[in-house]
Amino acid sequence: MSKHDAYAALRYKEFNLFLLVRFAMVFAWSMQFVVIEWEVYSITKDPLSLGIIGLMEVIPAVSLALFAGHIVDQKEKKTLFMRCIMAFSVISFGLFLITWPEFIKDFSTKTILVCIYFLVFLGGIVRAFLGPTIFSLFSLIVPKKVYPNAATWSSSVWQLGVVIGPAVAGFCIHWIGVHWSMILVFGFTVVSLLLLSKIEKKPILNPKIGEPVFKSLKQGIDFVFSNKIILTAISLDMIAVLFGGAVALLPIYAQDILKVGPEGFGILRAAPAVGALLTMFTSAHFPLDKNAGKKLLMAIFGFGCSIIIFGISTSFWLSVFALFMSGLTDGISMIIRQTILQLKTPDDMRGRVASVNSMFVGSSNELGAFESGITAKWMGTVTAVVFGGTMTLLTVIFTGFISPTFRKLDLRKDLQDHQNS
Repeated sequence: MSKHDAYAALRYKEFNLFLLVRFAMVFAWSMQFVVIEWEVYSITKDPLSLGIIGLMEVIPAVSLALFAGHIVDQKEKKTLFMRCIMAFSVISFGLFLITWPEFIKDFSTKTILVCIYFLVFLGGIVRAFLGPTIFSLFSLIVPKKVYPNAATWSSSVWQLGVVIGPAVAGFCIHWIGVHWSMILVFGFTVVSLLLLSKIEKKPILNPKIGEPVFKSLKQGIDFVFSNKIILTAISLDMIAVLFGGAVALLPIYAQDILKVGPEGFGILRAAPAVGALLTMFTSAHFPLDKNAGKKLLMAIFGFGCSIIIFGISTSFWLSVFALFMSGLTDGISMIIRQTILQLKTPDDMRGRVASVNSMFVGSSNELGAFESGITAKWMGTVTAVVFGGTMTLLTVIFTGFISPTFRKLDLRKDLQDHQNS
């Protein structure tokens, strides 16, 4: 297989099925989150309510993350993945009901909000298991020699779902309303289950089946915190997402600042993912393993600058461009971080390492939404976004200064070792 084969991972049939499942799930999850954001802000007109959505998901996701990683390392991955999808489909159907005017005609506004927040909370429980399961199943479908290429395609499909999901959500809210938009989400979960059923069950590679939970969890945490490269990569992205979470405030920009309605909201919500998607497809032909540390730092710095520009913009198309650039730079960060994790994590610890990563990075999306909601209420929306972008820039500068080893990180040797194994 050619060293520079941009389609190396796509030559494995099950990986193509895996990509289709991942797209369907990311599309459904992204669309659902956007629809619920729109509905909740339309009901409350309170920035804090957007933060509460994030908080409701992040509490269970963080609380259960390490336990979920232990379970994933102990169990068969395909079966766990199917259970996660089935649980998500139940949540989606619940949101379909709670946004149905006929069903909730006797409900108070408070009751509707409590039901939405509760279902989002249940989604956080599912997400605690979903991330580590996907990460672990990924490594069992393709050989190690194509991990970087597979990570690029997997991230590309993730971004494609994030592009289409919010855009479709914005237009569907306008065309068919919030309620019927949710039935489309439910439909994609059903498609995911059908596709996943065509992937064979995989062996459990953990030699310590039945190991005590707390001992297992401690090993996972110790591994991450003793591996400075993984820890720095995860921490950098966590700070960027935590303080650069401007997308959580997009309903406010769309409705109150830029005044572009649901169609404009869909475009704004999709713009970062369009930029990231461009990065993903480009990087399949131009790998990012050379000077990976320096590229990661530069990408996150560019992300912070884009967030600041978006924050102060009063022009719709300048805002779209700034969000596009934030996605383009975030895409570089994502590919490098995922490659670091795949290359430097032992097979028997993938679930636990992915769980720690989920606690740091995945859940920081929701914590970032909560932080954005709080700061927007205290400082004002524009000031809150500019503050977040500035904190991201300061974090990159600080990390580059105190960690010259990470700044000089190059992944070419790791990649060559896996190709020769």
